[in-house]
Amino acid sequence: MSIKMQRQKCEVYSRVVGYLSPVQRWNDGKKAEFSDRKTFNKVLHKV
Repeated sequence: MSIKMQRQKCEVYSRVVGYLSPVQRWNDGKKAEFSDRKTFNKVLHKV
């Protein structure tokens, strides 16, 4: 099997203003902002 046949396109969702929406439906400006975002891993500790 070729690599192309093994791949499957997936849909990416991101949270915007409190709800999830598919990135593919966003306008060009919002897509550019999404690629510039930084993710943080915030770990909360019980005191």
